[in-house]
Amino acid sequence: MVFSSILFLTLFLPVTLLVYYLAGKWFRNITLLFASLFFYAWGEGAYVFLMLASIAINYFLGLQLTAQKDPRLRKILITAGVAVNLIGLIVFKYTNWLVDILAGLPNISSSQILESRIHLPIGISFFTFQAISYIIDVYRKESESQRNFFHLGLYIASFPQLIAGPIVRYHDVARQIVGRVHSFPLFASGVERFILGLSKKVLIANPMASMADMIFAFDALRLSPGIAWLGIGCYTLQIYFDFSGYSDMAIGLGRMFGFRFLENFNYPYISRSIQEFWQRWHISLSRWFRDYLYIPLGGNRKGARRTYINLFVVFLLCGLWHGASWNYVLWGIIHGSFLIIERKFLKVWLDRSHRIICHCYTLMVVVHAWVFFRIEDLSDAGDYLAAMYGMSDKVNVGPMIYARIDALFMVSFAAGILFSIPVAGSLQERFEEKWTTGGTATAIRGAALLFLLFISFSFLAVNSYNPFIYFRF
Repeated sequence: MVFSSILFLTLFLPVTLLVYYLAGKWFRNITLLFASLFFYAWGEGAYVFLMLASIAINYFLGLQLTAQKDPRLRKILITAGVAVNLIGLIVFKYTNWLVDILAGLPNISSSQILESRIHLPIGISFFTFQAISYIIDVYRKESESQRNFFHLGLYIASFPQLIAGPIVRYHDVARQIVGRVHSFPLFASGVERFILGLSKKVLIANPMASMADMIFAFDALRLSPGIAWLGIGCYTLQIYFDFSGYSDMAIGLGRMFGFRFLENFNYPYISRSIQEFWQRWHISLSRWFRDYLYIPLGGNRKGARRTYINLFVVFLLCGLWHGASWNYVLWGIIHGSFLIIERKFLKVWLDRSHRIICHCYTLMVVVHAWVFFRIEDLSDAGDYLAAMYGMSDKVNVGPMIYARIDALFMVSFAAGILFSIPVAGSLQERFEEKWTTGGTATAIRGAALLFLLFISFSFLAVNSYNPFIYFRF
């Protein structure tokens, strides 16, 4: 059950909101916790007990970290706590990959390794990182340990950001869990943000995904350069609007329940460097790695060489966090390498160059890296890159692709480009300033949101194609 599903929109969300606000102040957190556990159990069944185990373990660790005054023992506790959380993530997310690697080694027979596949629980990367955030914040004394089990459970299991983030750090929401303020303006802004996110997902990401899936399904050596570039262009828009749309919905849902989650995207495709790209893309993940890995490793405080090593390690692990496959490792290495290159000498050139040149450079790096993110087999990814530059057999598959380029696709593609830059927001502000009063502007905004909601529902009702990229992370 994802946010962009008829079941969630027409049944789960309305019932949860109704029960939540009828429950009264003292029972709202428990109501929301049980709704979140039901939401997770609906998609993962018995794996909800894995989440409950994570809540219980980290609840106990938090209390022990607060009670223990000996610095040496506290260090042992936090090390053990981080290790336990990571072991769970490694077992469920990386065992199959490690087994496949072992199976490919000489002198290893299939009978010597695990043959059954281990299921990857939805959202395990996100709730594991949030649990680690909690115990580290308590260890650093940036937050008090949570003595209410249900409150900690709500932080780790809260359904609005459970499956795909944003990754909420404990010290950012600790006070909101126990004392958030509900208001109609906050609720209304949450509804608006949710509708906008739903529209991004359904009206832009899904049509882009349909075209990208069709193109990537062909043997790359059969693609002309134009078709290959169209495919990766659609995927570039798909992954942004899929993930940012889901983040918008999560932020909107949070506001409906009184939470104020931090932003997760800020027009990353207008960046003028890879460093700026990571300040705008999946901001919560970037901050998590910065605060809990990069800075503890030494950051940029121990000389240039150590800084480069730290960046490489962080983005190697960032790639692995996204998926247990060599293509994700390579994707992380590409981004980490360009960050190092920019720090070493490219930044001087970028600072002196025209912004259009910087923008084109950044997009070229990001788009080429998306090829490896999209295609798991590295050989196939290499073939796709070759097709982008005309080094393929160029068997004519164009007619099959062109037949799918209809008015709906063109509108979605154009909207994807338009809304990936801050032009739409600027036009909206100018329109409201020059042509509308407060009441008229509100009416127009409300009508536009209702129209987007209606169109999104219509698309979901007639089309079962509704993929979600970050489901597998």
